[in-house]
Amino acid sequence: MIPRTLFVLILLQTMAPRLISQTIGSGYSGQTPSISLPGSQSPFLGSEPEGKATSDVLPIDFKEAIDRGLRNNLGLLLSGDQTVTTRGERWKALSELLPNVEARVQENVETQSLAALGFNKLFPLLNPTGTAATLPRLVPAFNYFDARVSVSQSLFNFKNFEKVRAASESLKSAQHSYKDAREVVVLAVGNAYLQAIAIAARIETTEAQVKSSQALYDKAVDQQRAGLSPAIDTLRAQVELQTRQQQLIVARNDFAKQKLVFARVIGLPLGQESVLTEKAPYQSLTPLPLETYLQRAYASRSDYQAALSQVRAAELSRRAASAGRYPSLEMNANYGDIGVTPAHSNGTWQVNGSLIIPIFAGNKVHGEVLEAEAQLKQVRSQLGDLRGRIDYDVRAALLDLNASAQQVEVARSSVDLAEQAFTQSQDRFSAGVADNLEVVQAQEAVASAHESYIQSLYAHNLAKVELAYAIGAAEEGIKRFLKGTQ
Repeated sequence: MIPRTLFVLILLQTMAPRLISQTIGSGYSGQTPSISLPGSQSPFLGSEPEGKATSDVLPIDFKEAIDRGLRNNLGLLLSGDQTVTTRGERWKALSELLPNVEARVQENVETQSLAALGFNKLFPLLNPTGTAATLPRLVPAFNYFDARVSVSQSLFNFKNFEKVRAASESLKSAQHSYKDAREVVVLAVGNAYLQAIAIAARIETTEAQVKSSQALYDKAVDQQRAGLSPAIDTLRAQVELQTRQQQLIVARNDFAKQKLVFARVIGLPLGQESVLTEKAPYQSLTPLPLETYLQRAYASRSDYQAALSQVRAAELSRRAASAGRYPSLEMNANYGDIGVTPAHSNGTWQVNGSLIIPIFAGNKVHGEVLEAEAQLKQVRSQLGDLRGRIDYDVRAALLDLNASAQQVEVARSSVDLAEQAFTQSQDRFSAGVADNLEVVQAQEAVASAHESYIQSLYAHNLAKVELAYAIGAAEEGIKRFLKGTQ
């Protein structure tokens, strides 16, 4: 499974550039075109499409999006397959402690070379004349059958016992990793959904700006025809109108592409039309104390629990490697029927026990111990680093939450002020006190204020998602966090 921090980095590199603040006055101009190289995409940004597309427009709310993502997201499917693989490895380790029973029926036809075995030299024969003779070089062909059941059992092997315990801990780690993958899917779906509705909000504000620019242009044309304003005012208004129209084209295109990204994350059928039914209004969230979040994170985050299981598995693997020096006890038994034919056969059986004492194996055990110790040191270091990352994730999410909440308030006030300035500039232009340059500048300020508000609102909601994700409660608590409750 892809590490949690690496996925977040890939997610931000893939999606976040659309939310970079624009230069004041330029408004929204969309994302700079780029090429996505093969192999650079996280599996959590892909999916296995579910079913076939229909002619209906599919309404999708936040819960439906998360449910579909948890069913179809490629990263989660791969993590589930990895869990099955780890379960198979545990069964393989357990098989070393369980009895091995097999049945075999064989028919044997053969000849033997007595000459090759040296019987002619060991047992010379005498002819009736008294001269020495030799045994025949080949024994005539003969046959026999053997039907037999064999059982082998390891009575005591400390190495195999520790390997089974290590495999069990590895399975626990894989199961925790699968739960962590579900958290990552919720983060990916939440980000894709929030980004889509943010772009949809941007389309609405841009459409309003296009209408305002169209009205300003029409008025400038009328005043020019009436000889009340110069041609430069009309030209300036036309440039402003076309700028907003261009921004609207880019915004609509980005929204369509973002819906494709969203469909890929949740596994919609190929070509399925959908509509996002939820908006993202501002809901304040009063954060709990930092220590409370840290305690919840260490207790709930599945990637941390997976790392703890990996450490325990490495410790048991180290013990299993050292146990290669210990004696072991085995038992083998078989029972069967052997003879020329089933009617002319005899039942035979055999039981033997073996005590195996390792004496020298070419330092194989020493090499296995060194490898196990290195692996144990590595996972312990990774666990320590993960504790630090959890602390960072929680603190960073809280900082983002507080900062974005303040940004929303400032941006909301900026929108009100910019709209008031725009209204006053229109009045001054209508009264002939000023030309439309003041109106164009005021309209650009309105566009910039709305863009800042949309970005801050998106950042605030995403900070809630990241906080839920940082404390290991994304799947069960993301809806509550977005609504301002915990």
